[in-house]
Amino acid sequence: MAPREDLPAPDGGWGWMVVLAAFIQSALVFGVTRSSGVFFVEFVAHFQASSGAVSWVMALGVTVLQFGSPVGSALSANYGTRPVVMVGGFLAGLGFLGASFSATLTHLYLSIGLVTGLGWALVFTPSMAAVSRYFEKRRALAMGLAVSGAGISSLVFSPLFQCLVDVYGWRGALLMVAGMSLNLMVSGALLRPLAAEGDRGGSEEAPGSSGPGTLASLFALELLRQGPFLRYIVVCILVDVGYFVPYAHLVAHAREVGCDEYEAAFIMASAAVTDMAGRIFAGWLADAGLPGRLVHHLTLWTVLTGISLALLPLGHGFSSLLALGLCYGFVAGGLVPLQFTSLVEIVGTGYMLGAIGLMNMLESVGALLGTPLSGWLRDLTGTYTLSFVTAGVFLLAGGLVLATLPNYFSCRARPLATPTEGSRPPPGHRACEPRN
Repeated sequence: MAPREDLPAPDGGWGWMVVLAAFIQSALVFGVTRSSGVFFVEFVAHFQASSGAVSWVMALGVTVLQFGSPVGSALSANYGTRPVVMVGGFLAGLGFLGASFSATLTHLYLSIGLVTGLGWALVFTPSMAAVSRYFEKRRALAMGLAVSGAGISSLVFSPLFQCLVDVYGWRGALLMVAGMSLNLMVSGALLRPLAAEGDRGGSEEAPGSSGPGTLASLFALELLRQGPFLRYIVVCILVDVGYFVPYAHLVAHAREVGCDEYEAAFIMASAAVTDMAGRIFAGWLADAGLPGRLVHHLTLWTVLTGISLALLPLGHGFSSLLALGLCYGFVAGGLVPLQFTSLVEIVGTGYMLGAIGLMNMLESVGALLGTPLSGWLRDLTGTYTLSFVTAGVFLLAGGLVLATLPNYFSCRARPLATPTEGSRPPPGHRACEPRN
């Protein structure tokens, strides 16, 4: 195969509309998952189920989101990003609509876990890849702004969902979440991704295109033979085991230590404010021209997130738990944009759509195990102390694995995975020097 050519990133223009679309999508996907603790409490009470069993509802949704990401990548490559994202938005709303009529936990597993999760998978990966295509010099900042939607929506959704549950019950609240999710279709209409000449696993091919290697090309399966990429996936799995635990169980923990339902929701909402600030600050800092590579910034934020997670059990009242929640929100938010932008240093820009899809699919193992493990530890010990400490240890382990990447201590940023012989590295190699 001939060497691929990357088209230059415009670093602006319609790219800011793509960032806006991704902002809305992250708000309506991860803002909802991170505010699910309100429904968690209601599901436990209504279905008389254990914390571990109810934890599977949102864990399945996040897992299907991640495991189905390569499907979103492949469909976007074959049919275009805009229609795929709009179909995903419809499925996300349909799943919540079905969940509002659930009579058993199994119905919730199927509706939120399967249908909504699949819709999220068709939305998230293509939109993140589109942002990375439109920006190079300001990629980390653009990604930080795009994913900050989850922080803003969490600020609003946690108290809003609690209010909706109080007024309409959890079934009526889920109906309204379904209507909100349909706005993913509107944001999807804003997407106009750039194509890259010769881009495998990321180009917008004509519908029905076929030929030798088409399947492997659409799913970027050649990346699975690259050690640096696989090691990066291990990091993502370890991070995901712990990352989602507070969003599923912090509200329940706050209730157990004496906070009322609105105080618990306020803690999550306040953490969302610092989360949003952390995402934007981390993106700005990575693009500010400081010495160091994106993977070094990612390591710092990963370690800080692990430490803050392990310290959450020290909160034994509203004030102390609020302070710890604010700290966790800031550092956990900073980790998110760097997880995506650091991937460019591993595979290059041309493989981003396929790489994000594979990354989300493989790291789903972490999301699948994390919250159920946390719920099981709660049932075993009677408190969430061990749940949060264990979650923090997983993130610290992820930071250690990052330091084992080839040339980690080098100041040069270049793709470590080289999927095809003779492919020339994508543009954007840069030493550890201030960037203009």
